[in-house]
Amino acid sequence: MDIKKNKDNMYPWVDTKRNFIGGECPHRCGYCYVTRMKKRFPGVRNRYTGPLYLLERELSKNEGRGHMVFVQDCGDLFARGVPSDWIAKVLDHSGKYPGNTYLFQSKNPERFIEFSGRFPARTILGTTIETNRTNTLSLAPDIHDRARYIKVAREKGYRVMISIEPILDFDHDQFVQIIKDISPAFVSVGADSKGYGLPEPDGDKIKKLVEELKGFVEVRLKSNLKRLMHNC
Repeated sequence: MDIKKNKDNMYPWVDTKRNFIGGECPHRCGYCYVTRMKKRFPGVRNRYTGPLYLLERELSKNEGRGHMVFVQDCGDLFARGVPSDWIAKVLDHSGKYPGNTYLFQSKNPERFIEFSGRFPARTILGTTIETNRTNTLSLAPDIHDRARYIKVAREKGYRVMISIEPILDFDHDQFVQIIKDISPAFVSVGADSKGYGLPEPDGDKIKKLVEELKGFVEVRLKSNLKRLMHNC
């Protein structure tokens, strides 16, 4: 088996990360942890700088079985500009290992619909919705577009999740309604852990949000929330 388990995942419930696309992510999110990694590690900088390209050698690796695999945590497999045939190759490769569960997370979930029926049998589709408020921290599709299309994916029968990370300041009622309308299998909530100085809610506001979300969906809290909720 070629694939090894990782200990530094974005999600504690994921044990393996797999990246199939190199080059700079078109979304260029202002809080991307890969940006920080590129400054520290030349190998990361070389791999995720410049035009997008398919990491063909990764498609020859044995994915094993029994893994929870996060596909393309360093970038976005479904971003605009990623050729459809590259995505198809990754999905076909992943589908050869049905003993794994695959998380495909994208800030452009509209493209999930393009590949409906092509995902591995055990798939979770996710998107990031950091707030209900429109912001300019990313070139990714607007938050409301993400909500719309991840809901379509759920209606097509896929198990979907929402990542509220890094959580940004929000309007409580509107934000809760967005999540409720999507009706995800679970929500993961986390904070900025890289010191980007983002507009964040205070701990009491987060606590109120989490308590209300728990009334209708499973909520998984990240340990990095402690910085904001240490007095709650």
